[in-house]
Amino acid sequence: MVKKGPAKKLTIYVDESDRYGKKPVYEVLIDIFYKKKIAGVSVFRGVAGYGSDGVYHTQKMLTLSEKMPIKVEAIDSEEMINRVLPDVYQVVEKGLIEVSDTNVIKCCRGKELEEEKEESKRMKLQGKAKMLRVIVREDLKWEGEPLYEAIVKRFIMMDVAGATVYKAIAGYGPHRRFRKMKFLTRKGEFPVLITVIDTEEKIKEILPVLDDMVQQGIVVLSDVDVIKYTHYSDDDFNI
Repeated sequence: MVKKGPAKKLTIYVDESDRYGKKPVYEVLIDIFYKKKIAGVSVFRGVAGYGSDGVYHTQKMLTLSEKMPIKVEAIDSEEMINRVLPDVYQVVEKGLIEVSDTNVIKCCRGKELEEEKEESKRMKLQGKAKMLRVIVREDLKWEGEPLYEAIVKRFIMMDVAGATVYKAIAGYGPHRRFRKMKFLTRKGEFPVLITVIDTEEKIKEILPVLDDMVQQGIVVLSDVDVIKYTHYSDDDFNI
């Protein structure tokens, strides 16, 4: 079962015309992975390239179309990949077999995992917690998109319990000039507040990220007591 974190990626390169018995090698590999309960496998067909013979192949050249390369790729735990390697070695008589380290950032595994995820969300915040507030200008950018949107997306990727974005409608800053949202107010003149409540451990993980992304703005951290935490689905926030 693939989980977030360190894993192994097995990549096998063969020709489309390669056979093991009466079946194409890549189909035999798929059968092996399925029987050994590998989490998943993907097969990719090349559209152009050349090999050790130095002959250029392309799918447009019909006489050489069966010589196109096939890449078979599987990602799973080191234990699971090691289980299939002996079989793979026997099946792939010519070609390339590669095993490399990888890191699973996101993986969905169906209803069972979703239930575990939902349960962990409900249990995430109880008692002592940390409140993080990030205040930035609405018009600030990060790699071509609004900074506040980029920050929220990063929080999602890091499994932060939740984040709420508020757009200011009135206030004043260091220059003590009072401003109020009006119909003709230029976009970007007001700040945006991003509020997060999560465990101290999780907040410590995201602080270095904010240190890199927030070049202009304010980041405030405070202690809070979570009295009640009600879990909402994403649909509850759709307008």
